[in-house]
Amino acid sequence: MKTKQETHLKEWQGLEEAAEQMLPLLGQLYRERNIVCSVYGRSLVHSTTIDILKAHRFARLIIDEELSAHKTLPIVEALCQMDLAPARIDIGKLAVAFEAKNAGTINDFLRTELASINTGRHAILDEPQDIVLYGFGRIGRLLARLLVEKSGSGEKLRLRAAVVRKGSEDDLVKRASLLRRDSVHGQFNGIITVDEEENAIIANGNMIRIIYADAPEKVDYASLGITNAILIDNTGKWRDREGLSRHLQPGISKVVLTAPGKGDIPNVVAGVNNELITASEQLFSAASCTTNAIVPMLKAVHDRFGIKAGHVETCHSYTNDQNLIDNYHKKSRRGRSAPLNMVITETGAAKAVAKVLPALTGKLTGNAIRVPTPNVSLAILNLELGQETSVDELNSFLRDTSLNSPLQNQIDFTNSPEVVSSDFVGSRHAGVVDSLATIVQGNRCVLYVWYDNEFGYSCQVVRMVQKMAGIELPSLP
Repeated sequence: MKTKQETHLKEWQGLEEAAEQMLPLLGQLYRERNIVCSVYGRSLVHSTTIDILKAHRFARLIIDEELSAHKTLPIVEALCQMDLAPARIDIGKLAVAFEAKNAGTINDFLRTELASINTGRHAILDEPQDIVLYGFGRIGRLLARLLVEKSGSGEKLRLRAAVVRKGSEDDLVKRASLLRRDSVHGQFNGIITVDEEENAIIANGNMIRIIYADAPEKVDYASLGITNAILIDNTGKWRDREGLSRHLQPGISKVVLTAPGKGDIPNVVAGVNNELITASEQLFSAASCTTNAIVPMLKAVHDRFGIKAGHVETCHSYTNDQNLIDNYHKKSRRGRSAPLNMVITETGAAKAVAKVLPALTGKLTGNAIRVPTPNVSLAILNLELGQETSVDELNSFLRDTSLNSPLQNQIDFTNSPEVVSSDFVGSRHAGVVDSLATIVQGNRCVLYVWYDNEFGYSCQVVRMVQKMAGIELPSLP
C-alpha cells in the first residue's frame, strides 16, 4: 500500500512527464506555425517544465478547480495534427470546455472550436516588419527582450537596431551586459553575444545593430538596409509633432513614443482605442504606464455600471528621474532620496484618461505617491458609479472580463489573500485587479489595481506596434 508521500510524488512525476511531452510540441507550434499557446492568459512560449505546471496551477485561482497537464496534453497533441493559421490558443480554456461538453472526440471538438483558423498555414506578413529602438534604457531593453521572444518563425516583427549615445570605448559590451542581466526582471531568457565588426548585439540569433547618434537627423537607416521601419522612441525627449517628426528619416515610416504625447499626437492604449491607429497617421504615443493600467479597467466599469466621478491615486515605484540620495531636482520633492522616502508628486493619468475615454472628461482627479520599491505599482480607483452594485457582482464582472472579453490581454484578476507587489513582476497585463481588496458601498467602489509599470507597459507597447504592423492574431476560444 502506497503512503501519501509516495502518492504525491508519483502524481507530481506524472505531471512533469506530461509537461515534458508538451515542450517540443509547443515549440513546434510557435516556430513553424506562429501558434501561441497559453493557459488562462499565461503564455507557454519558451516555457520550462515548471513554468507549464505553474501556469496550470494558476488556473485554479481563476476557475476554482484544478487544471491538470494530463487534460491539456491531448489538446496540444491534436493541435499539432491540424493545419492551423497563426493564432493565440488558450489550451486551458479548451480543456475545460471539452471536459464540460463530455461528448465526442478531441479532434471533432477542436475542429468545431477552431473552425475560423482551421484554414491552412500562411504567412502573417508579406515580409517582416522592421523595428528600431531609439534609446536603450529600462523600457528599451525590455522591449528588446519581448521583440526577440516574439520573433517566432521570423515572419513578424524584426528588431533591427537601437540608437544610443556612445558612453565609452566598451559601450557595446556594457549594453549587451545590461540586456543580459536585469536586477528586477532577471536573466535574459537565451543567449547574447556581440559582433564587434557589425557593432551589434546577437540575441537568440537576432542581430541588433547599436547605432551611435545624438540626434535623429544624424542616423542613416537606409544604408543599413532598414526600410519602412516603426521607430519606438523610449527617451521621452520629444513629445509633440514637431519633435517626433525629426525621426521620420529615410527608412522610418512611423514613430511610437513611450510617454504621453502632447498636442494632437494620438494617445493609444492598446486594446481600448486601437481605432486611432490609421494608415494616414505617422506619429503615435503609447501613453503612460499608469494610463495603460487604469484605462482598460475604467472602460470596462464605465461600460457596465457607468462612472459619474472618481479619484485615481497611484503608489508608483521610483524611477530614474528621481535621485538616489538628496540632490537638486527641478521638480518639487523629487530631489529627495527615492529609496528612502515616499514622495507625493503629480500624475497626468487622470487627464490622460480623457484623451482615451472622452466620456470620462472632467470626471476624474488624480495624484501619485512615489514609493521605495524599484518596480510594480498600485492604482487605487475610488469611483462613484451610475448604479448600485455589490462586491460579488463587481468582482464577478471583472473576473469574467479578464477571461472572456476583448480586454482579456489588458485586464488580469487575482483572488489570492497573500499577494504583494513583487508577485506581479513580469506581469504581461496592463493591470491586475486585486479582488479581495475591492470595496463597495452602494454606488461607490474602490478598486485596487496592480501593474508592472515596466514590463506590463512594454507588453502594451508591443501590442500597439503589432496592430500598426497588421499583426492581429485571433485569440481562441
